[in-house]
Amino acid sequence: MKAVAITLLGTLALGACAAPATRISTGLQRYGLDEARADCVGTRLQGDLSLGQLQQLGRAAAAYKKDDPNPAALTVGDLVRVAGEIKDPAIALAVGKAAAGCNVLP
Repeated sequence: MKAVAITLLGTLALGACAAPATRISTGLQRYGLDEARADCVGTRLQGDLSLGQLQQLGRAAAAYKKDDPNPAALTVGDLVRVAGEIKDPAIALAVGKAAAGCNVLP
């Protein structure tokens, strides 16, 4: 699963009126994750994190690969690392639980 961070940044910008879970799922599907697992991740993250936490995760993920020559190549492992660097431990826990619970571990 690639480009998770870029997807989350775009889907968590919250400029549209779709629910965060739907936006996360749609973005993940664009990068090749099947619908069932993408829906699972979106639903879990929306249920476990506040809107502010989701935005924080999106910003951190975008910054993680900002200067990378291939910013679209972010793995689930990278996203878990990014979440772990955020000062809110609930974010890392939610990302790890969503990845494991939805069977999208690297």
